[in-house]
Amino acid sequence: MTEEPKGFQEEPDVPSEAGDTKPEHGKDSGAAEEAAPGAGGGDAQELTALRAQLDQVRTALNERTADLQRLQAEYQNYRRRVERDRIAVREIAVANLLTELLPVLDDIGRAREHGELVGGFKSVAESLETVAAKLGLQQFGKEGEPFDPLVHEALMHSYSPDVTQTTCVQILQPGYRLGERNLRPARVAVAEPQPGSTGSAGAAGKAADESADDADTKAEQPDDEENGGPDQG
Repeated sequence: MTEEPKGFQEEPDVPSEAGDTKPEHGKDSGAAEEAAPGAGGGDAQELTALRAQLDQVRTALNERTADLQRLQAEYQNYRRRVERDRIAVREIAVANLLTELLPVLDDIGRAREHGELVGGFKSVAESLETVAAKLGLQQFGKEGEPFDPLVHEALMHSYSPDVTQTTCVQILQPGYRLGERNLRPARVAVAEPQPGSTGSAGAAGKAADESADDADTKAEQPDDEENGGPDQG
């Protein structure tokens, strides 16, 4: 058998590129470091876009809130207007109904004055007056009250020494009102002070006052004769 010489041993093959691995690793690290600032800039741009989008959403929300508040105010105004119109229509309808009933109420009043309001007719009349009062009908006009052309209608005129101003001395037909609305003025007979009576009474009173003043003046003046006359120099 033949022995191989010991002085020659084959060394394992070492890749020739093994020495280049470290430089390539350093190159990759440098590329990652260069890419990092770029990634930070992208995040900033994304954050700016999100803020702009948030501002747009807030602006839209404020606009929608303002629109909702405006619609709510318009709806409240509409409800108040409808309620006011409904009340006005009701008052007009009730006023028209009661105005048609005023002649009937006048007949009931005349029958009561003449003592003819008896029996079943009395019950019906009182029921009608009660219903009219529940609807808000009010009667006005009394003898002795001052004449007011806004609520009185003078049908008769006379002079009287017993009054000091134009006065209602007789109620011919009572007036009626519904709330603040006058359905019919009170028709009355009025009396005025007699012409000249006020002036004569005033003149007499003035003369009496002057006489009293003269009497007081004479009582306060000293009697010259009792004091020995005026002092002589």
